[in-house]
Amino acid sequence: MLNQTEILHHVVQGSPILLFAYSVSAREVLFVNEAYERIFPQSRRDTATADLPALLRCLPPEDQQYALGCLTDLANGELQDDLLLRMQLEPNVPLRWLCVRAHRAVASDGQVLLCGSVQDVTVDHEYTRNADKFMAKKNTTLEILSHDLAGPFNMLQQMAGFFQEKTQDLHDPQLEKMVQVMQDTCRDSINLIREFVDSEFAESASVQLKRARVDLAASIRQVMDTYQQSEHLVNKRFSFSSTPDKVYIELDNNKFLQVMNNLLSNAIKFTGEGGHIAVTVVQHPQHVLVTVADDGIGIPEKLQPVLYDRFTKARRPGLRGEKTTGLGMSIIQALVRLHGGGIWCESQENAGTTFFIQLPTEAPRPISS
Repeated sequence: MLNQTEILHHVVQGSPILLFAYSVSAREVLFVNEAYERIFPQSRRDTATADLPALLRCLPPEDQQYALGCLTDLANGELQDDLLLRMQLEPNVPLRWLCVRAHRAVASDGQVLLCGSVQDVTVDHEYTRNADKFMAKKNTTLEILSHDLAGPFNMLQQMAGFFQEKTQDLHDPQLEKMVQVMQDTCRDSINLIREFVDSEFAESASVQLKRARVDLAASIRQVMDTYQQSEHLVNKRFSFSSTPDKVYIELDNNKFLQVMNNLLSNAIKFTGEGGHIAVTVVQHPQHVLVTVADDGIGIPEKLQPVLYDRFTKARRPGLRGEKTTGLGMSIIQALVRLHGGGIWCESQENAGTTFFIQLPTEAPRPISS
């Protein structure tokens, strides 16, 4: 009969996932299984402690301090989500993505341990990254199409109203019915387009955040590229800048890009033909500041205090008659707050509006009891 220790030995050694135990007190790797040499082919199990500095140098510079900070927090007793790290073991070799899961433990002799696993998740990460990329592009394209398609329908609705006015004296029931059908069809089509886009956004508020460390500047730049390629469709100019060029932060990328799309959609609705919409990202020591600025018609001062209320009295149709539910800004505020951030605006009538979003550089982590 096999004992539990022998069974556990076979399970651990046969695992494709790297399992480890590290003594924080002794600064020594106490155990790694055979998967260590499969994930790090240039290393050996018996040199795992000595390998650590070299492995750390295989991380991109912006990831090194992040990884050390997270592991230090964990060693001090703070709970930690999965740690996703990029690693390049050799020059000119594609980056690999490693998922580190660890927990703090105290051994019977009082040593503080970090125990957990390391798994190569490159394939899964690339799949998710591509899915996120196309999701963001889909949402951006929907916003652009909603404005592009609503424009002709608005024009046809106005023309139908003109025809109705000019043909009243004819007293032709069939003609009056046809003109009314034109007006109703245009109105319903505009509402249908906007309701479809709004429902996509509204659903996001009820979904739990899935945080990951992302380059926020790169994500927003990708969205802005799509808007810039479609400037001729909405007759607006778009610009983007980031300081520095790469800004890493922990957030739910899909949800935050939905926030950005909704703010950009509002800017388009209330900015006249040929107007300018600018997005900036600025890294500060403890937070990241994102701004969305337009030179549109602005928000009346009396409406600004109720801007984030559900079904707010501040809701207004767009310059081309675009419908609004009054829910958009309340959902935006809810999603920003879920990220531990804040949102506010500065606006002046006929001089444009700027929205500011402040996000903490690192997501707040609960402390273990």
